[in-house]
Amino acid sequence: PVFVLTHHEREPLTLADTSFTFVTDGIHSALDQARAAAAGKDVFIGGGASIINQYLAAGLVDELELHIVPLVLGGGARLFDGVGRDLRLEQVRAVEAPGVTHLKYRVVK
Repeated sequence: PVFVLTHHEREPLTLADTSFTFVTDGIHSALDQARAAAAGKDVFIGGGASIINQYLAAGLVDELELHIVPLVLGGGARLFDGVGRDLRLEQVRAVEAPGVTHLKYRVVK
């Protein structure tokens, strides 16, 4: 199951074996629904800088994975903008591959 944060209400959608539920009442509701569906397993939060910043600022992230590709799009939202100066990250790993670098951090609480 996938829970999509949005400002626009929509009916759930199923594609192949994946169900998409559109959540309009915030990050906490989306996370609660994902945790319930995961039944004790890990929950992965994906999204752009705005969504990730909201979860980081709320203290709801345990680990952060960044996939860096040298592509300039010309604009966008800044990651870590508005999350607070208290955010501390501990690097877990860095993996280089052609055209991409994968970084994994643990959020230190």
